[in-house]
Amino acid sequence: MKVKGKHVVLAFVLLITGFILALNYEMTSEKSDTLAPGYERQWEREDELRNQIIMEQTANRKLQEDLRLYQSQVRELEEDVASLNAEQEAKANNLLEDLERLRKIVGDVTVEGPGIEISLEDSDYVPDGADPNNYIVHEFHIQRVVHELFVAGAEAIAINGYRLNQESYIQCTGPVIRVDGNTSSAPFVITAIGDAPLLESALTIPGGVQTQLLNDEISVRIQRKSSVILDPHFSERG
Repeated sequence: MKVKGKHVVLAFVLLITGFILALNYEMTSEKSDTLAPGYERQWEREDELRNQIIMEQTANRKLQEDLRLYQSQVRELEEDVASLNAEQEAKANNLLEDLERLRKIVGDVTVEGPGIEISLEDSDYVPDGADPNNYIVHEFHIQRVVHELFVAGAEAIAINGYRLNQESYIQCTGPVIRVDGNTSSAPFVITAIGDAPLLESALTIPGGVQTQLLNDEISVRIQRKSSVILDPHFSERG
């Protein structure tokens, strides 16, 4: 067969093309061999960083849970302390109130406030031949009034200006009485500090103290007072 010129050219082109392809393959292989280890190290580093981030996030979530738990415990302790303080404060206030009430009862302090005034007088009329002692105010009449007032919640009581205390005594000597050794004559004015309507109703209930006094021919007059002052030794009736 006769070799033509175009066959020579084609063979030459194919030779050149093969050479280029071979060269390109070799360069690509070398480049791959050179870069692959670097890429692999970078990927490992990134994977390590991701794992560290995940671990730190997990640790943070655990710390947040612990923090919420501690905050809850702190709130519980604060509530317990507040409750304890409130309870102690309430007990202290109750003790102070009881102490103040007792000081008023024993007559150690001046007491001021609204109240009532009860005036007891001997009967204006004594029938002929009757015993006059049956128509005058006796200590038991006054004691009835005082007892009823204390039961009704009176904070302080005085008789003709003499303040009563837990050791007070009332004696009758004819037409006069003695309050803790102090002589008083009629009219006998009993002054009490407290809830005026309540004190008055306690005395005026049907069949109560006022009724008994009237049955004994004792004149009874009850007045509410807007302001009464009773000190440990003397009272100023207002």
